[in-house]
Amino acid sequence: MIAGWEIEPAELRRMMQSGTEVALVDVREPGEHALARIAGAELVPMGSVPMALGKLEEWASGKMLVVFCHHGVRSLHVVNWLRRQGLEECLSLAGGIDRWSREIDPGVPLY
Repeated sequence: MIAGWEIEPAELRRMMQSGTEVALVDVREPGEHALARIAGAELVPMGSVPMALGKLEEWASGKMLVVFCHHGVRSLHVVNWLRRQGLEECLSLAGGIDRWSREIDPGVPLY
């Protein structure tokens, strides 16, 4: 875990259940998204993130932007890039959708 850059799945669930506004961004590829997804997440494949910066900034307005991928590696790279662009209110989901499925929502298929 990189302090201040990642959010644990249980903490994200608590935020969502408490009504905290969160914008979920899936940076996996469309084929991965078709296999498993977190309800409400927007798909923005990692390679498309630079072109979608304006949209991501809009989504993050007044919300925490939580980025995820399969295991949390790509999403950490994206969070690093977003923070360098000045978008500080963003976190990577630790362990990605794989950990989300194992710890929070077993209805999300593992792959």
